[in-house]
Amino acid sequence: MAVSSKCYYALRAIYALSEHASAEPLKIAEIAERQQIPVRFLEVILGQLKGGGFVRSRRGAEGGYTLARPPEQITIGEVMRYVDGPIAPVDCVSQSRPKECDFHGHCHFFGFWGRVRQAISDVVDRTTFADLMRENSLKHREYVGDWTI
Repeated sequence: MAVSSKCYYALRAIYALSEHASAEPLKIAEIAERQQIPVRFLEVILGQLKGGGFVRSRRGAEGGYTLARPPEQITIGEVMRYVDGPIAPVDCVSQSRPKECDFHGHCHFFGFWGRVRQAISDVVDRTTFADLMRENSLKHREYVGDWTI
């Protein structure tokens, strides 16, 4: 299972909006700069995320994007599935789009791949953007620079 660039950028864009504590919208250029996402690609991604109910937009000079829901209510898994489709290391264990296997009924790896899919799903479905912000906040607090003189 590979996460597409589009999905990775979508996750980073939502993270940037999650970090933005202000009620004022965040401009595309600022999101792009913070997360190092090409502006043109970000425009397409934010349009898709708006269609999925993840973000809202406001037009005009004071316009930009905000989250449609609090970061505590948006999981990594729902964004990944919305942008990239099913989360499965191989097609035969996909829950929403299973593909018929050449070894149907005799595959030695079917159970293994099913457990891998379940483990990934468990992590991404239990992790919200608020969880990521807390995790990163703790990492920054724990960092102690090397001040050797």
